[in-house]
Amino acid sequence: MSHQVLARKWRPHNFTEIVGQEHVSTSLINALQHDRLHHAYLFTGTRGVGKTSIARILAKAINCENLQNFNPCGQCDNCLALDEGRFLDLIEVDAASRTKVEDTRDLLDNAQYAPNQAKFKVYLIDEVHMLSGHSFNALLKTLEEPPEHVKFLLATTDPQKIPVTVLSRCLQFNLKRLSISQITQQMAYILGEEKITFTDSAIKLLARSADGSMRDGLSLLDQAIVFGDGDVNSDVVNSMLGTMAQQPVEQLLRSLADADAEAILQQVQDISELSPDFLKLLQQIIEMIHQLSLVKMVPNFSGADDQELLAELSALFSAEELQLYYQIALLGQKDLNLAPNPKSGFEMLMLRMLTFTPVKKGVEKNGVIPSGQPIKAQLQPAKLKTVNPVTVVTPPPVKPAKQSSGHEWSDIVQALNLSGLTRELANNCILESVDDKKCQLILDPKQVRTPRQEEKLEAALQSYFSKPIKLLIKAEKVSLDTPAVKIQQAKINRQQEAVEAIDASENIQALKTNFDARIIPGSVEPVEHKEE
Repeated sequence: MSHQVLARKWRPHNFTEIVGQEHVSTSLINALQHDRLHHAYLFTGTRGVGKTSIARILAKAINCENLQNFNPCGQCDNCLALDEGRFLDLIEVDAASRTKVEDTRDLLDNAQYAPNQAKFKVYLIDEVHMLSGHSFNALLKTLEEPPEHVKFLLATTDPQKIPVTVLSRCLQFNLKRLSISQITQQMAYILGEEKITFTDSAIKLLARSADGSMRDGLSLLDQAIVFGDGDVNSDVVNSMLGTMAQQPVEQLLRSLADADAEAILQQVQDISELSPDFLKLLQQIIEMIHQLSLVKMVPNFSGADDQELLAELSALFSAEELQLYYQIALLGQKDLNLAPNPKSGFEMLMLRMLTFTPVKKGVEKNGVIPSGQPIKAQLQPAKLKTVNPVTVVTPPPVKPAKQSSGHEWSDIVQALNLSGLTRELANNCILESVDDKKCQLILDPKQVRTPRQEEKLEAALQSYFSKPIKLLIKAEKVSLDTPAVKIQQAKINRQQEAVEAIDASENIQALKTNFDARIIPGSVEPVEHKEE
């Protein structure tokens, strides 16, 4: 009884079966169509994205006796021999195990001889960057002026280690990391063909864990099939992958958004039990914050992967917070090597992010303003005419009566006491109508919403009006100012008032006159009114 793993069984055998590398397959098909084949190709990219598979398909295509739309037919003697590993004119070498110059010379000594049965003799050298410097020198002359019947196909995960003299003689193709959706679709197709039951959430979780590699994803899928006894579902995948399957980066960022130090330390402890590489984990956090910043600034950014998750997480942070966390994480990479152990260094880095989190989260959580905030609009210079410091105080918000007949949406949102993403959703809506049966809101189509947010908002409205009101949200262009726009405008107005008050202060004028002082831009902010 023989079993073939999914990564080998479903390896592509022609260009149309290749997933996610259309830019490469299209170029190679066009080269075959117009008979413009280069004598040396270099395929680069991370592990498991198809470098060797594409090289084998190209070797098959250039020697196929009956091309089908410039794809190897898979039926001729050459195609069958290559698929079965008995094609004499394909010399496949693993450079990692044959690094010596003698091995390279022995390999190239036969290049001058004509192929046995095919049109071209093909040298496929995998992980070519592992060759020694002398081996590259031995390869260079043949690579520069190869016999007409020889083609070189090189593959590597680290092209920076290949000498530029070799790179300049190759036609280079960079293979992309596969997206979560591409891996998910391929897994769903394979499981359907294999007649194995699965859930979409389970294969999406596996695709995330694959980290852009189709081979890694299919290996994890093989493991999940065995672990779940032929049934791939979320419970099986979660149990199999453990803590790492729960996306530690996502959970750490959520706890950071909540300013929950206890949760962060517990998550780091759980992760440490799996003996992780904390430097790699930190780099994943840096990459995630980078993606969140892109989505925050450009909500419809098409280059981001897993758009739904990124949109949800980006709503938890301001653009300033993301920039601050990115810088702390980036500079903190060197601290991991200086710390007594990587775990403690990682914990201190996460606590540093909490310490310098902008004031709004610190006040909400602990009632204490963290350090690192802009100076307040209060100055008291020494040895000058004493004038009371200028303090711009915003009036306390007026709490509307619950039985408001006008149903001002801003007042209703404030009285609902919402938090997090639900409050974000409410602030970006405008009220169209409300009665005893339903509340009709309008939301801009560009805004992100989830069923869970809508359920929380509906429950809050029912509690506010003391009636079983149904929430209806229409997606159309918003013509009026939403509460979020009003809040932002009020913030801008308060800031302008604070700046004008500082400029009009006699103390400030005296400082400017006597000491040539100036106000640092961005260092003034209004003092918010605090309720007794």
